[in-house]
Amino acid sequence: MLQRVNFNRLLLAILLIFISLGSGMAGFMLIEDYNAPDAFYMTVITVSTVGFGELHQLSPMGRMFVAFYILFNLVVVAYLVSALSTFIFDGELRKLFKMYRVDQEIKRFSGHVILCGFGRNGRKAHHDLTLNGARVVVIEQNEQLLKNLSEGRTGEDYDGDGRAGGAIIAVIGDATTDLVLQQAGVARASALITALPSDADNVFVALSARALNPRLNIIARASYKTSESKLISAGANSVVMPDEIGGSHMANLVVRPEVIRFLDLISGLSADKLRLEELAYAQIRKDRQGQSIRELDIRSRTGATIIGLR
Repeated sequence: MLQRVNFNRLLLAILLIFISLGSGMAGFMLIEDYNAPDAFYMTVITVSTVGFGELHQLSPMGRMFVAFYILFNLVVVAYLVSALSTFIFDGELRKLFKMYRVDQEIKRFSGHVILCGFGRNGRKAHHDLTLNGARVVVIEQNEQLLKNLSEGRTGEDYDGDGRAGGAIIAVIGDATTDLVLQQAGVARASALITALPSDADNVFVALSARALNPRLNIIARASYKTSESKLISAGANSVVMPDEIGGSHMANLVVRPEVIRFLDLISGLSADKLRLEELAYAQIRKDRQGQSIRELDIRSRTGATIIGLR
C-alpha cells in the first residue's frame, strides 16, 4: 500500500532535517570544540530558536556559523511545512487512508473477479459483472482515469458516484507485477480478466496469475490472432479478440440478421432483454437432484425455459 503513495517530498524534508542536525553538530564540535551531547544541545536550541542561552561565549567564527545555520534552517523548516501541508491537504493522506480501507476490504474477498485494465473493454466487463452480482477488483495503472470515472467526467456508463452496477474497488499499479496481483487477492480469486492494450502485457499477466493461483479461470484479451496461442500457453483459459468479434457481428447482421437479433435478445444486448442464466447441478435443490428435465417440469413451475444441458 505504501508503495502507491507519493512520499517523495516528505522524505526529502525529513532527510534535510537529519542533514541539518548533522551539520549543526559537526559545526559546533569543530568550531567551538563542544563534545557530542553539548553540540546536540546547541544544535537543537538553535534550530528551535527557544533561546535558552549558549554554553559558553561563541567565537566570531562560531557566531558566523550560527547566523548562516539559522538561515539554512529557515529554508529547511519552510520546506518541511510545505511538504506536510501538501501531504495533508492535497489528498495524499486521504489517499493513504482510502487505500488502507480498500486493502482491508479486498482481504475479506474470496471467489471474486480481478479485472486488469480499465479501458473500454474493461469498463464494459466491470459493468456487466457487477450487474450480475460479482465482486470485482480492478487493477489500473492510470489513477487519473479512475478519478475521472468516480467524479463522473467521462460521459460514459458511470454515474457521479463512480458506479456501474457496483462501486469501483481498485488497486492502483502495474498488473504485470506479482505484488500488485497479490494486493488484488489473486490467490483467493475465482477468475481474472486481463484487458490490457498490449498483448505482451496480457501474456505476462496470464503467466504471473497462473503461477500464483493454478485454479484461476483466466480470460485474456488479444489484438492479434498470433497472440492467441501464446496466451493459451501462458495459462489463459479463454482468449477474446474484440476486433474480430465486432467484425463478425457486423457481417452477420447483413447475412443472418434475425439470428443475430435473437442471440442479442437472449444475451441481453437488445432493448427487449431476456435473462439467460447458467445453473450448476450442485445448485439444484437436493430433492430435485436426479430427476429428468421432464420430471422437473421447469416451464410450468416457474415460466423459465431450459435451452441447453451439458
